[in-house]
Amino acid sequence: MYMKEFAKGKENKILYRPRRIYSPIKRKVLLLLQAGVALSFAGTVPRQFRIIGEVVSEWKSINREYLQRIIREFEEERLLSMEEKEDGTRTVVLSERGKRRALTFCIDTIVVPASEKWDGRWHAVFFDIPEHLYRARDSLRDKLYELGFYHWQKSVFVHPYPCRDQIDFIVTFFNIRRYVRYATLSEVTHETELLRRFSLCRV
Repeated sequence: MYMKEFAKGKENKILYRPRRIYSPIKRKVLLLLQAGVALSFAGTVPRQFRIIGEVVSEWKSINREYLQRIIREFEEERLLSMEEKEDGTRTVVLSERGKRRALTFCIDTIVVPASEKWDGRWHAVFFDIPEHLYRARDSLRDKLYELGFYHWQKSVFVHPYPCRDQIDFIVTFFNIRRYVRYATLSEVTHETELLRRFSLCRV
């Protein structure tokens, strides 16, 4: 579901369904580039492929020939491009499509970690998303269920542990920030229902 890509500036419009990337190494290459870990080399791909500059351990751990094939494949799929410098070296740069593909790996693996001790606060997500954005709305709802939120009211989901960063990432990914609100609550009515749902108790 989260592999669908949305048109830039056009909420909820699907441009295409990209081929899923199963290889952990291919995912690692995209995530390293997305995180800003530069990959520069001398010569052309695949000939004279030699990583230059400060070589981080992450690149060293990837077989050089396999890395060459990955770069060629990603370039064909328009996931990345090459920026050539005056000295003849080239730097691999993620395209907007490549950045979006990298984000899908994050959205698929995002979690809300449980704290060692509950601080007594509730974290609520409220949303009012227009009907024409129903795909994004349904994707948000599915993701909240997946993260362990309790569907408390029609468009209100609650979790006992802090998750502001995760929600910020999710609403940015689905381009629905304007329709979603996040709140931290210290007191709520009918709290027993929530305590029972998450097997918690007030000290």
